[in-house]
Amino acid sequence: MIPFIDLQAQRKRLGQPLEDAILKVVRSGAYIMGPEIAEFERQLAAFGQAPHALSCGSGTEALVLPLMAWGIGPGDAVFCPSFTFAATAEAMPLVGASPVFVDIDPDTYNLDPESLQAAIEAVKREGKLTPRAVIAVDLFGGPADYPAIARVCQKHGLKLISDSAQGFGCTLDGKHPIHWADVATTSFFPAKPLGCYGDGGAVLSKDERFHDLLVSLRVHGQAVKSDIEGKTFEHDPKYLNVRIGMNSRMDTIQAAVLIEKLKIFEDEIAARNRVADRYAEGLAGFVKTPTVLDGGVSVWAQYTIEVPDSAKGGRDALGPYLREQGVPTAVYYPIPIHKQGVYSVYPVAPGGLPVTEAKAGQVISLPMHPYLTEDDQDRITAAIRAFVKANS
Repeated sequence: MIPFIDLQAQRKRLGQPLEDAILKVVRSGAYIMGPEIAEFERQLAAFGQAPHALSCGSGTEALVLPLMAWGIGPGDAVFCPSFTFAATAEAMPLVGASPVFVDIDPDTYNLDPESLQAAIEAVKREGKLTPRAVIAVDLFGGPADYPAIARVCQKHGLKLISDSAQGFGCTLDGKHPIHWADVATTSFFPAKPLGCYGDGGAVLSKDERFHDLLVSLRVHGQAVKSDIEGKTFEHDPKYLNVRIGMNSRMDTIQAAVLIEKLKIFEDEIAARNRVADRYAEGLAGFVKTPTVLDGGVSVWAQYTIEVPDSAKGGRDALGPYLREQGVPTAVYYPIPIHKQGVYSVYPVAPGGLPVTEAKAGQVISLPMHPYLTEDDQDRITAAIRAFVKANS
């Protein structure tokens, strides 16, 4: 069976320096907030073109922390796509706010600015919720249309979060999403393009005071420098708690792993794009292959094709066929969030989400990682071409 994601190939490439970095943390005893945390945050901010980066416990908490910092809560609306992992929408109820689901662009699968505009206007007309923020998702690794989305946010005075859990490292005209967004968040779940060996996440931001607030919220609302300026407090400020926060610290070992992975990340992004280009060439004319915005660079967290339903076969027939050929696949996401019971009570954009619902029944993701060999990739594309020919 061809690996869907080959993390062991990456581990072998990183070799002894990775193991030494882990062992160094084990021997140091600084398992929580050790020196590797600050060093990783410095390197991450530099890579992501942001003044500040804050590591945290998961990609989900990376979304929750900015909402908390902005005071978003009950009665507030945060707009997001439904065609994404549940964590995107989960962040809003966790702070008491309401997600409002927006449709996607049929080519990039990312937030549709026109649907967003219509959803905001509808919420304002109804008057039950106060629009506060937008979460745009870099689904499958490609950048959302940030210039257009940012214009909508600016028009309505909304904060913009780039959910780059799958897309950290993607760019548009050479700029990372933080160029347009108020904050960019990411996940370091092991399967992500930049993944650690456990859970982890990060928030990239532009404003020093806001970053300070995130630092406090990450560790139980502890006092930070701006809280104690001009005041006398002789003890460790972590025992002076000035706001309600959470425990969202990243383990030091994960920072050590990510420092080593960051060294090869740019090279891996280039390799992922070479794999994507070969897929596009090998599958042209057989299935719909992914679209990236003009001027955009994807990090290809997934390589996702479309196989419409047909009398003889479709997406749901292709998966089992490929498994018989030793090719694993995955479906992201078979049930849009707004169609799932617990989220079905929340608003959707006017006219519903027809593109989201259509794509959920057509997309299927193929093996994608920087170490996918040409021979394995040829096997995959040949199998798909054979399936399409047999069922056309």
